[in-house]
Amino acid sequence: MSVTVVQCPTCQKNVEWGPQSEFRPFCSDRCRLIDLGEWANEEKQIPGEPAPQFPDQADNEGY
Repeated sequence: MSVTVVQCPTCQKNVEWGPQSEFRPFCSDRCRLIDLGEWANEEKQIPGEPAPQFPDQADNEGY
């Protein structure tokens, strides 16, 4: 049985894909949180058309 190895998306360290790798595909909780922070700060995004704005959503911007 071969072991699947992937690279951590944050630091590029090799990570075995299996139950022993608790934070897969990340090598650690630190790398997982760095990635989450990048998404939260909108440093990362999925390409595509912007979501449509509906009239009732405009009032909720800026909370």
